[in-house]
Amino acid sequence: LISFIANIARKRPELNRGKTIVRDYALHSVRFAIPSDMTVSEANSYYPIAGIVWRGDPLGNRAQQISSIFQTSIQATGEGLTGSIPITVDVELARFHSLTERTRYSVGGVHSIKFDLTVRNALTGEILEQRRRVNGDFPALGGYAVLAADNQGQGQKLRITAHLTNLFFQELTGLTGVPQNNAAGT
Repeated sequence: LISFIANIARKRPELNRGKTIVRDYALHSVRFAIPSDMTVSEANSYYPIAGIVWRGDPLGNRAQQISSIFQTSIQATGEGLTGSIPITVDVELARFHSLTERTRYSVGGVHSIKFDLTVRNALTGEILEQRRRVNGDFPALGGYAVLAADNQGQGQKLRITAHLTNLFFQELTGLTGVPQNNAAGT
């Protein structure tokens, strides 16, 4: 696994799907990992076969670029966590498939983002919330909508970061329908 670790100091509340979990969280740290065998595609086709497809940054280390997006999103979420239990959020990427130029400037599609999430007590290492798969898919713009969004400074990196921030807020608080970042989904 390729790991990227960032320490953060913030806090947060919570509820859970199905059963109620008292979430009184404060974000302490993030551990983000990408399996070393995950493939990256730079092919400009409609649907490249790879675990990672990313065009929102200049050509470079895609794993580091995606890690940065996740770190930024989780840190932004952490600013709203004001609880008493310091947590470490473990995230392992399963898929990060945004749009290639060909797809983005024609038909659009779906940003397909999947990852495993585990919440641990940062002081004891105890697992507070077992590993679970999170589906972060959401609609991606296409054609003229992309050009309009880009002209307004709403590129896919900003949209994905905002979406993940809202998703982590929901996952770590249990609150749904309360977007923390109004730019998500624009």
